[in-house]
Amino acid sequence: MAEAKVKEAPAEAAEGEGGEEGGKKKLPLKLIIIIAAAAVLVLGGGGTAAFLLLKPKGDAAAEKGHKEKKKPAKDEKKGGKDDKGAAQVREGPNGVLFYTLPDIVVNMQTADGRPTFLKLKLTLEMPDQDAVDALEPNMPRLQDMFQTFLRELRPEDLSGSQGSYQLRMEILRRVNLVIAPSKANAVLIEEMLIN
Repeated sequence: MAEAKVKEAPAEAAEGEGGEEGGKKKLPLKLIIIIAAAAVLVLGGGGTAAFLLLKPKGDAAAEKGHKEKKKPAKDEKKGGKDDKGAAQVREGPNGVLFYTLPDIVVNMQTADGRPTFLKLKLTLEMPDQDAVDALEPNMPRLQDMFQTFLRELRPEDLSGSQGSYQLRMEILRRVNLVIAPSKANAVLIEEMLIN
């Protein structure tokens, strides 16, 4: 009889373990199915969003151009005056000229490594047409100067009125170095966005 009890005990232990394993297998299987379904939804949604948001804009413009071939664009008739990628010159009071630069977008330094972008829309106040003429051939140098200078800034450097004042003075100093002996009167910040 002692032997029978000993033999039954391992059999009961095996059944107990088997019963517990069966319960454990069902829960992880359900959990795995739920996790897999959530992963498919997240990856599918992310892929779709990336496809739609990162789609080259040239394709959309080409499709739009094919649909509207019969109607010429208004800018084509006027010579494309409102091209945002090109600099614009406007007359101001007392004979000064306002030279609006193309938008400048740079990736800024941050302590935590987060991607932070700065977008600037600058207008230079030029004393006369000769200064504007000196500025235009030096645009590649100016853009390089803007990129290298602005990339080294931190968002804290631009906070408050003191930060924007210092930014204006530094840009003015650097512009005047590039176009010397001509000289810009002032740098006007039309738009400054930090993201």
